[in-house]
Amino acid sequence: MIKAVIVDDEPKAIQGLTWELNNFSNEITVIQSFTSPEDAIIYLNNTPPDCLFLDIQMPTMDGFQFLDKLNNRDFAVVITTAYNEYGIKAIKHEAIDYLLKPIDSDDLKETILKIKKFNSKTTKTQNITQILSEFNEKFNNHRITINTDGKLIFVETEDIIFVESDGNYSTLFLNDGQKIVITKKLKEVNAILPEHYFFRIHNSYIVNLNKIKEYIKNDGYVITQSNHKIPVARQRKSDFLEKL
Repeated sequence: MIKAVIVDDEPKAIQGLTWELNNFSNEITVIQSFTSPEDAIIYLNNTPPDCLFLDIQMPTMDGFQFLDKLNNRDFAVVITTAYNEYGIKAIKHEAIDYLLKPIDSDDLKETILKIKKFNSKTTKTQNITQILSEFNEKFNNHRITINTDGKLIFVETEDIIFVESDGNYSTLFLNDGQKIVITKKLKEVNAILPEHYFFRIHNSYIVNLNKIKEYIKNDGYVITQSNHKIPVARQRKSDFLEKL
């Protein structure tokens, strides 16, 4: 059974979509609905569903701003709107489908098939990633497994110079000059890196301690072996010096 959440500032729109979804009650159920996007963000960050039906035009924030505030995007997102000009933007935000209000039952049926397909792929990938991650933690803590762009990448931790945050994304800077962008927040990346080699010296940076070439005390920054200049947060200086 697919567990769905609806976010729409119009109660009547929620009632209408819930009624339509009830026609497929053997496949999908609405576990929660919100007219307040702020309340929905709190809920979704703690209880991710199988899919989210999200209205685009809301008074306090639009649907795309809403998606940027989510910590977890491992569920299917379906955009719902009365206007058709948001299709391209919806695709760019990795929505699996785009429904025009009033929502047609046949369109909704196709959407449910897409949700099932998405969840099937996601579950398989998550299972593979979890197995590989557990293997690496137990037998090989010098390598991490990264799921990005529909593939698994295996990275030797000694090849990582530093990691930079960009909101819901993080970029790994490697020895060979390669940059790998992944859809993980910095705190998630920090959790999978061996703590005796890596340290989060700033809200936006994790650095490989073995790749630091210089530490400039007065100005509060490090220079890596790749000649990148990275700031050290004032509140993290003492812990950083202990690590060194």
